[in-house]
Amino acid sequence: MIELAPSILAADFSRLGEEVKMVERSGINLLHIDVMDGMFVPSISLGMPVILAMREQCNLLFDVHLMIEEPSRYIREFAKAGADIIGVHVEACRHLERTIMDIKECGKKACIVLNPATPLNALDYVLHEADAILLMTVNPGFGGQRFLPAMMEKIRHLKGILREKGLNIPIEVDGGIRLENVREVIEAGASRIVAGSSVFGVHTEQNIIEYMKIFQELEEG
Repeated sequence: MIELAPSILAADFSRLGEEVKMVERSGINLLHIDVMDGMFVPSISLGMPVILAMREQCNLLFDVHLMIEEPSRYIREFAKAGADIIGVHVEACRHLERTIMDIKECGKKACIVLNPATPLNALDYVLHEADAILLMTVNPGFGGQRFLPAMMEKIRHLKGILREKGLNIPIEVDGGIRLENVREVIEAGASRIVAGSSVFGVHTEQNIIEYMKIFQELEEG
């Protein structure tokens, strides 16, 4: 199944509750939430209180992407705030396997995230623990960037590794995804698509419809 996870970072924060409800009305099940601390990445975004406020507005699954230093410090807090999936960066975790265990002990799904320059062999000893793998297809920290072309081969390579190991783990991609390139990204092996600036805007609901049309075409073969 191919999933769309609209990235709330690109939404209109002055009407955040309305934006979240609009996504849910459109038939989407998953909302991607970027948490940035100004240290691991240059930008600062939002934290637990905003996630908790959004949690009260909808029944969407929250895919919370922690772009923060040592995320293990805050796993329980984000779980309590309403995260369903918690994504942590290989590059930010001193003890990655322990952090994954903490996520699962909270009853949440663990997503392992890799930056563009991080090789796939960083997953060698934790792949079997992951509920999803997120490949960053831009350098993290800012929305609206262009997809890095070299990441297409990285998606294909990861798909091949998962196939060889018999693992049915979703490959999530985040960064520079647009209607014009999403088909190729999915054909390379991605099944969970994070899209921000190409979803939110004047025509949010129509943009979601266009994405879902492409997904349906690909699923029907």
